[in-house]
Amino acid sequence: MLNYKLMEFFDGEPEIVPDIAIKEEPDPHYIGHRKRVKERFVTSGAANFSDYELLELMLFSSIPRKDVKPLAKKLLENFNSITDLINIDKERLLSISGTNENLYINFAIVRELINRALKQKIINKNIIASWGSLIDYLKVNMGNMRLEQFRVLFLNKKNILIADEVLSQGTIDQAAVYPREIIKRALFNEASNIILVHNHPSGSPDPSKADIDMTNIIVDMCKTINIIVHDHVIISNNKYFSFKSNMLL
Repeated sequence: MLNYKLMEFFDGEPEIVPDIAIKEEPDPHYIGHRKRVKERFVTSGAANFSDYELLELMLFSSIPRKDVKPLAKKLLENFNSITDLINIDKERLLSISGTNENLYINFAIVRELINRALKQKIINKNIIASWGSLIDYLKVNMGNMRLEQFRVLFLNKKNILIADEVLSQGTIDQAAVYPREIIKRALFNEASNIILVHNHPSGSPDPSKADIDMTNIIVDMCKTINIIVHDHVIISNNKYFSFKSNMLL
């Protein structure tokens, strides 16, 4: 509909003319949709949302002026799980049409909040007695890494976590391990016990012969300074392998 307004010409005679410039345009359809989705989230709660709807809600703040429902569905179709999606690296995410750096930042924030929440469950607690919580923390922290990483959990006499340190990060199928550096860090942290951890980006947590041989070397070196290696855990996606549970320690 055209709007009309009065215009007064120099001769003082008013005239009603159509004002094309202030023609009202309807809001894009996605604006009303976003409002309805947000209202339903507030009234119904997250539990009543499907995976793509929750992801779509997150995309609202990352991509402000666009219908993001197709992108939400596309992202879920391209990944095996929500965990894989949240753990995506920046380069891979930005290679997907429609994504942007804001979305990567939001995913990184969610990932870090989850990591911290899980870590709180093992801080100041007996790690051995909280084994399930430890494995959950390690799976989220390392399970979807594209490069191999080696870390050590340093514990005191009561098996309370003193430090969680990444000692090396390598390629897709190997990370350098230096037993002397482990000993050095154990002494620095005044640790009585340690747990070795590394990941396998390949998808299989089963240890290689090199994994087994290196573990034995570390165990023998730790014995010389009365430090106990409780376990060596290998993480891969949502699976893990425990040397101790499989009688390799």
